[in-house]
Amino acid sequence: MRARRSDWGHGAMRMRIVALAVWLMLGVAGAQAQDFSALARIDPETSRAEDLGRDGVALTLGLSQGVPYRLFTLNDPPRLVVDFREVDWTGLSVDAFHRTDRLVVVRFGTYLPGWSRLVAQLAQPMRVTEAEMRVGADAGPARLRLALAPIDAESFAATAGAPRDPNWDLPPRAQVQAPVVRDPQAALVVVLDPGHGGIDPGAQQGGVDEKDLMLTFARELREELLRSGDYVVVLTREDDRFVSLERRIALAHEAGADVFLSLHADSLAEGQAHGATVHLLSERASDVASEKLAERHARDDLLSGVDLTDADDAITGVLLDLARQETRPRTRALARALVDGMAQTGGPMNRRPIRAAAFSVLKAADIPSVLIEIGFMSSPRDFRNLRDAQWRRGMAAGIRAGLQNWQRDDAALRPLVRQ
Repeated sequence: MRARRSDWGHGAMRMRIVALAVWLMLGVAGAQAQDFSALARIDPETSRAEDLGRDGVALTLGLSQGVPYRLFTLNDPPRLVVDFREVDWTGLSVDAFHRTDRLVVVRFGTYLPGWSRLVAQLAQPMRVTEAEMRVGADAGPARLRLALAPIDAESFAATAGAPRDPNWDLPPRAQVQAPVVRDPQAALVVVLDPGHGGIDPGAQQGGVDEKDLMLTFARELREELLRSGDYVVVLTREDDRFVSLERRIALAHEAGADVFLSLHADSLAEGQAHGATVHLLSERASDVASEKLAERHARDDLLSGVDLTDADDAITGVLLDLARQETRPRTRALARALVDGMAQTGGPMNRRPIRAAAFSVLKAADIPSVLIEIGFMSSPRDFRNLRDAQWRRGMAAGIRAGLQNWQRDDAALRPLVRQ
């Protein structure tokens, strides 16, 4: 579909996104992209939310030019998702959208290379009744306006869902090959997963985002491991971009990971949490703090994409359980080794350094996977440490020592594993 250009100052004609708007007004799930190109800059002065009273709410985004976009809704909680190709959000504040209580949370940022995303959590189920973009003459400034009206929860749930698109979704299922017998002398393949990224900043404290701290630490830890010459290291993200939880696990499988380490530094008030912890996967949380952390991580993914963690059928579930029978004791040993390593060369450690909860990112059944909270941004002491490069070097050295000890012990036990 080609956009008609109009001059706002002289009887401008509206350019309606016919296919998309009609589908959504009829309650049909889906999305379509529009034919614009190149990077657009957000105009904070003309970007805002407007409460329409009983009619709902309207979102307006001022852009330096028209760009391709798509939109769809997600449920539990109800959200509106708008993807752009591509938007520079510099200068835009979430306060512009929170002047109405119709919007609970609004986030925006990078999503995939070349794409940006805005997610608006809605206070109640609403349907898109209008989606239009006005483009100035000669590809001048553009203005996207979205109007949403209240709808019943059942109708909203029936039409919610991300569209299937090969440019956005996980790659097709790969052909499964016979397991490869690993050379015990080969370098250990370690996948480092710096938490959050892009639209999802993670915990925030004093103007510092968890996503940035963890990317910095992941790069430092990678260098520490590579210098030893005993590891192949892969990062799930190399820059500030959003990576879904499912994609992080897929990347670990693609890399042939021997170990998966998810790196975090959350903010948590329960029990005045402080000190490093290592978390294992468990369907039942070992304590309230672990349960809250798992809820935070799951919620972050729901605000940005679709959670597929419950998509397994009964047979697949049995096969996964069989794989975990081998992986679970190796994972527990990995957690203990990492705690010992960090306690000896890094620290400080939490008084209960090993915990468990249903973290979605740890659900690779065949890869020993742990989530490491190297500290809590809500703790003043931990927050100072997290910003201290020398302290982070000590923690990286502790993790390396833990991996080395675990690898040695794991190799000694391999002959006992049922083939």
